[in-house]
Amino acid sequence: MNSKRISLAVISTRREKSLSNIMKKPTHNLITGLDIGTHFVRMAVGQIHETGNGQVELQLLGAAEVVSEGVNKGVVSSIEDVVSSVSACLERAERMVGVPIDRVWVGVSDPNIITQANKGVIVVSKANNEITEEDAARAIETARSIATPLNYEVLHVLPRGFAVDGQLGIKDPVGMTGIRLEVDTNIILGSTAQIKNLTKAIYRTGLEIDDLVLSILASAEAVLTARQKDLGVAVVNLGGSTTSMVVFEEGDILRIVTIPIGSEHITNDIAIGLRTSVDIAEKVKLEYGDCVVDGISKTETIDLFNLGSAEHEMIKKRYVSEIIEARVEEIMKKIDNELIKIQRSGLLPAGVVFTGAGSKLSGITEIAKKYLRLPASLGYSLNFASVTEKVNDIGFSTAIGLVRWGSNMAGSVRSGGRGEGRMMAGIKKAGAVQGMLRGWLKTLIP
Repeated sequence: MNSKRISLAVISTRREKSLSNIMKKPTHNLITGLDIGTHFVRMAVGQIHETGNGQVELQLLGAAEVVSEGVNKGVVSSIEDVVSSVSACLERAERMVGVPIDRVWVGVSDPNIITQANKGVIVVSKANNEITEEDAARAIETARSIATPLNYEVLHVLPRGFAVDGQLGIKDPVGMTGIRLEVDTNIILGSTAQIKNLTKAIYRTGLEIDDLVLSILASAEAVLTARQKDLGVAVVNLGGSTTSMVVFEEGDILRIVTIPIGSEHITNDIAIGLRTSVDIAEKVKLEYGDCVVDGISKTETIDLFNLGSAEHEMIKKRYVSEIIEARVEEIMKKIDNELIKIQRSGLLPAGVVFTGAGSKLSGITEIAKKYLRLPASLGYSLNFASVTEKVNDIGFSTAIGLVRWGSNMAGSVRSGGRGEGRMMAGIKKAGAVQGMLRGWLKTLIP
């Protein structure tokens, strides 16, 4: 087993069914990711496919999106509107793949995420003191037992490293001999109200939830390689109302943060600057927007009448870019401030990878290189066989990442050596009772 796999093993407290149910292949072996954003609801559907040489690969069968309603700044504001949006997206996805979809892996975009460090300690169970996957899973589960802040609950437990009888810096203790096994973890806590509202809305569509996954972690799973995570890299998801970031180094998570500024703030700035409607400002941004002012002619103009305005109004394209650059510069400076807090400003060899629909803005990587002093690139989904072009749409990175996450947790497909398959037996035993209890509690939700 790859020595880094355990560092990405995840025990979630939101299993609605036991992990033994997840291990059972669903209808047509489909794995579906659902990303509910402020502006769009996106769904990606994958399937495990056996190749001719006895190997397996993950195929992306289809991807659908609809305009999102009932979500404000990443938080559910109307359950009924979310139900309507998810149902519409589900219908489109089912038409694309031609079979019913009944289970989804769901992304959580909580702007109030909290991370805490904690340690788990156990005594090795076997008489010969050989450490097993079950021991590692028990240690991780022990670390999950913390006093959570009011109105928060554990979303993920992310191991950073193990220690065997005091020997530190161990990534994979399985097979080693020892009596005392310790694990250092990062625990991710999400808002209880957000989680309950999100799950209630999804259940009302008739879908079952395999698990809830922090959206930025799912995005990273889709667009990063193992080498990038080892070297040091930041993934930035530029969404509609928020910008999320996760920083990796040596395969571990250093920081997760949400910045309350997104692409809709750029649209609002354009609307104010041009004294036009938000709808026209959005069209201006998408069709003519550029983050970099240099190189744009001072005489080049845009006629707002061609974008839906009632009157012929000529504006300078350079002026639009100046508005955009000012807001994007603010976002980059806030990202750099977060890197300064962990002493990684300008010090990530693999640079910054941008995902999310807001990252489609022309010149985003150039301005990132300027203000972050790091390599910058757009994050396209890696290692997917696909029958749809949506695999190359960075707006779908979270939904596609959820499909990858689901396949890894089921142990069916390895992702750059980061699959969770060998940990599943231990995790299943550690979480089965809790999973069945949550399955029963789910029946009480109206």
